[in-house]
Amino acid sequence: MQTILIVDDVEINRKILASFFEEQYNILEAADGEEAIRIINEKKKEISLIFLDLIMPNKNGIDVLIYLRGVGLLDCIPVIMITGEATEETDMKAYKYGAADVIYKPFTEKIVTKRAMNLMEQFSIREKKETEMRLQTSEVFESMEQLASMNEFLLDALGSVAEFGSLESASHIKRIKSFTKILLGYVKSDYPEYGLSDRKIYLISQASALHDIGKIAMPDEILNAPRKLTVDEFDEIKKHATVGCEIILQFQLADNEFFKYCYDICRWHHEKIDGKGYPDGLVGNEIPVYCEAVAVADCFDSLVRKRVYQDAVSCPEAFDMIRKGECGAFSEVVMNCFKKAKTEFFRVVETENRT
Repeated sequence: MQTILIVDDVEINRKILASFFEEQYNILEAADGEEAIRIINEKKKEISLIFLDLIMPNKNGIDVLIYLRGVGLLDCIPVIMITGEATEETDMKAYKYGAADVIYKPFTEKIVTKRAMNLMEQFSIREKKETEMRLQTSEVFESMEQLASMNEFLLDALGSVAEFGSLESASHIKRIKSFTKILLGYVKSDYPEYGLSDRKIYLISQASALHDIGKIAMPDEILNAPRKLTVDEFDEIKKHATVGCEIILQFQLADNEFFKYCYDICRWHHEKIDGKGYPDGLVGNEIPVYCEAVAVADCFDSLVRKRVYQDAVSCPEAFDMIRKGECGAFSEVVMNCFKKAKTEFFRVVETENRT
């Protein structure tokens, strides 16, 4: 039987919530954040959902969320924040620190149970996908002495698993690799201080194939939504960067350069130099230049190909949008190289369109 943890310093609130679920679930209760953390440490493998009050003595709800994030449990246990303050500020604070949903007091049984069931089902499906992905990928990796020896075919196949979930063509992977290689070629020639060599550029362009592998764990209904995503849906999608890193970490066979590129690109290909990217809000030179190169490659390709939620734009339009900052802030170094690579980028798209 699945277990639900209810954390609230008011006993009657705990009892009300428990009454909604006690026939189908094992119920655990905690009266404050410190007790909750102790129970979570003891029962984390059993807990399927946490109801967490925002205002409590000792440690409050935000303190517990910060703890859960720090130990990596927010990715596997959904948290519904409980609050009597139905304000945008309260909601945003809860979501900022990792809550999956927010409910308000007094509780409405049908709404609370529906939201809880949906969240547990969503997290269960994602866990199943990740398990299947690990099993499939382990069969590819187990015969290899180190990740750096993986050949281009296997990288493309693995990267395409992530693309499949969003109904995008595997050709996206190939174009990302081509664009990344072109951009870094100009970084190598114009900015020798970055120490890029032909060998490093090859490894980085190969590693770029795994940039979106975390999408395999994202809900299909969000990936394939033919519309602009809601704030909550976009927050869910943003998790693919860290989820992808967790998948890659499962198959680290050696502490080598290629693995570092795979991990860094997966985690930081959505960072922006002004700190408005995700997941870590890196600023300026904190972002490796090769991660920025992959980000520009991904932005350009996303613009010039038709997707379920947007029509394709022309190569010149895509180029201008990126240069004007419509896809986020990139460094002057990468933008200078992108300008020089313009013709080659266009040629890659035109060549594929002819085939």
